[in-house]
Amino acid sequence: MSKATTTDRQSPGPHVADSHDVIRVHGARENNLRDVSIEIPKRRLTVFTGVSGSGKSSLVFDTIAAESQRLINETYSAFLQGFMPNLARPEVDVLDGLTTAIAVDQQRMGSDPRSTVGTATDANAMLRILFSRLGTPHIGPPGAFSFNTASVSASGGFTVDRGADKTRTEKVSFSRTGGMCTHCEGRGTVSDIDLTQLYDDSKSLSEDPFTIPTYTGGGWVVRVIAESGFFDKDKPIREYTKKERHDFLYREPVKVKINGVNLTYEGLIPKLQKTFLSKDRESMQPHIRAFVDRAVTFTRCPDCDGTRLSELARSSKIGKVNIADACAMEIRDLAEWVRGLDEPSVAPLLTKLQHTLDSFVEIGLGYLSLDRASGTLSGGEAQRTKMIRHLGSSLTDVTYVFDEPSIGLHPHDIQRMNNLLLRLRDKGNTVLVVEHKPETIAIADHVVDLGPGAGTAGGTVCFEGTLEGLRGSGTVTGRHLDDRAKIKATVRKPTGALEIRGASANNLQGVDVDVPLGVLTVVTGVAGSGKSSLVHGSLPAEGGVVAIDQTPIRGSRRSNPATYTGLADPIRKAFAKANGVKPALFSANSEGACPTCNGAGVIYTDLAIMQSVATPCEECEGRRFEASVLEYRLGGRDISEVLAMPVTEAEEFFGTGEARTPAAHKILERLADVGLGYLTLGQPLTTLSGGERQRLKLATHMGEKGGVYVLDEPTTGLHLADVEQLLGLLDRLVDSGKSVIVIEHHQAVMAHADWIIDLGPGAGHDGGRIVFEGTPADLVEARSTLTGEHLAAYVGA
Repeated sequence: MSKATTTDRQSPGPHVADSHDVIRVHGARENNLRDVSIEIPKRRLTVFTGVSGSGKSSLVFDTIAAESQRLINETYSAFLQGFMPNLARPEVDVLDGLTTAIAVDQQRMGSDPRSTVGTATDANAMLRILFSRLGTPHIGPPGAFSFNTASVSASGGFTVDRGADKTRTEKVSFSRTGGMCTHCEGRGTVSDIDLTQLYDDSKSLSEDPFTIPTYTGGGWVVRVIAESGFFDKDKPIREYTKKERHDFLYREPVKVKINGVNLTYEGLIPKLQKTFLSKDRESMQPHIRAFVDRAVTFTRCPDCDGTRLSELARSSKIGKVNIADACAMEIRDLAEWVRGLDEPSVAPLLTKLQHTLDSFVEIGLGYLSLDRASGTLSGGEAQRTKMIRHLGSSLTDVTYVFDEPSIGLHPHDIQRMNNLLLRLRDKGNTVLVVEHKPETIAIADHVVDLGPGAGTAGGTVCFEGTLEGLRGSGTVTGRHLDDRAKIKATVRKPTGALEIRGASANNLQGVDVDVPLGVLTVVTGVAGSGKSSLVHGSLPAEGGVVAIDQTPIRGSRRSNPATYTGLADPIRKAFAKANGVKPALFSANSEGACPTCNGAGVIYTDLAIMQSVATPCEECEGRRFEASVLEYRLGGRDISEVLAMPVTEAEEFFGTGEARTPAAHKILERLADVGLGYLTLGQPLTTLSGGERQRLKLATHMGEKGGVYVLDEPTTGLHLADVEQLLGLLDRLVDSGKSVIVIEHHQAVMAHADWIIDLGPGAGHDGGRIVFEGTPADLVEARSTLTGEHLAAYVGA
């Protein structure tokens, strides 16, 4: 047998391949980064800190991870690249030493009604295979257990040409067995529409009768209905004949010609179902969601009892469990059930399924069920669900990039997350983490602090080194790293209470609780204990409740803080009034848009498989408006100059003098209150950080009229220094006569509360009960719950 020969000669030094031990970034200028140059050690855990908007995500996600992904895409053929997203090279001079990057961000998972935790993690796919092999009676292949697959059958004939006038007709048939419930089409719920919320039946089509968003009198949607020829435009809807009413509400799609244009007319109900009701509620714009809540009642499908599956799919069982039962179990219980199956014929499948389910439990999501709609997961739950596929991966020398992995985690759960990050590092991977929590910063091998401020005041590296070095660095993060909020000496007295009785939403176990009014109340507990179910699902549906949840704000490059907050309207009206012209002229999305770039400010050149090139518009020089509009002035400034102002400058501008506009000034005050004074009014929403978006949303909702404010984890994305400002804002709300209820894990917010409601003791069916009600001081003194223990340690009691 041959054997490889070796030499005893010692290597003169380290192998050249071992010299590539850092990721080098030189001259990074993405978003607000200012020529950042840095070396990041490989196979170490590096935490990036800094105030919200300082440039952390711009460096980690938009530069390092984005360039890695772009380079990987370039290894594919031009044909395949045509099907991939076109990624631009980040604004950076040199990027060296990159490895394959896997980014795990906070983006919510797909909000399609048919997307669940099981479908998003492949657990459902494995369960379907399992039931198709072991289920009795046997009903077919895995597709027979899928609520996304409908049963179909077809038959017909086709002609085969054999040449020389020889043809033969062959009959064919096709059938596919799916698991979709035919009544709800795999959604689990059916909708009942209140017609009185859609239109005023005392009006005719010519009198603008609709109360549906976007269904305005002059719009194409209404014109198609009014000019379809099926109705008398001047006849009140309540006087329609039976046929007219059917055509108005339920008619199948049919082609109609209006002003020489071929269009499609469709009954109102099927049109609404396609445009509004086919989307997940959580992904809707706020005004659309308000309409749907008002006009539509969703109830559990009576045919499938909410399981989404056909009766045939539910009839096949393993033991006494069908696939709907399995998906409804808490994942930790399902893992135990799978562990009890002993069938050698499917052993590899059971091993893989067991590993996936155990990963859920290990990452702290054992309280979820596979049939949980993915759109209902919080940002933290979504991020951890995406991590499932990476746990136990055999890949090494990969760069994992995480965006605040501690989000949504109780202090008790953060240690578990830290252990997972360290495990990924110890396998030889580079782990990059954007984080604000001191508990996670503490496990870093290397810390990079960006700042010193946010926006244009940030974008530089203020410190890089060890945790101890950061503490003594004098940076904003270093100074606040050991900040600890103190328990208040005195707390406010309630002025009343919101009574909740017998709350049983999700895992709540008949909870009775009085939520005090006129004070700052914090609802806390471990992840999955029932906090959101109690507050969002059980609060009395009375007027005056303003709920600010975790759903991310959406917007394109054309959206900015001015358009999102409603600030643009009073500004446009002020310009119009001062110059005697129409407000629409001062909108870059309407009549005032530059005709060359259509108000985008840039010209996009399509380069097929390569990234489109965006160049500033030469006509408007990136200002988005046509030249004639920029001649109109308000207080000596044109509209483009106003949109380029930071919030603090605009607050002063619209507060006094010729440009004084109270409506605009009020919105600007709220933006400054939440710490966004540095943002420019026209900055695209796509360039804002997660923390900036959270505060922008908070500022917008603060303008709504209501006596009770409900905030869901408002510290998300906030730096330690920003939390202090948030506490001041909450105090001002309460002192102005409002009641504030906060769902929160951050100990600083708990310590600052007047009253704490703690749920637990565990998650899922181990939670759902009130384990403590009282003041923070009482909670610390009692230390009777996990929250009490961690809060006591935080305040040093």
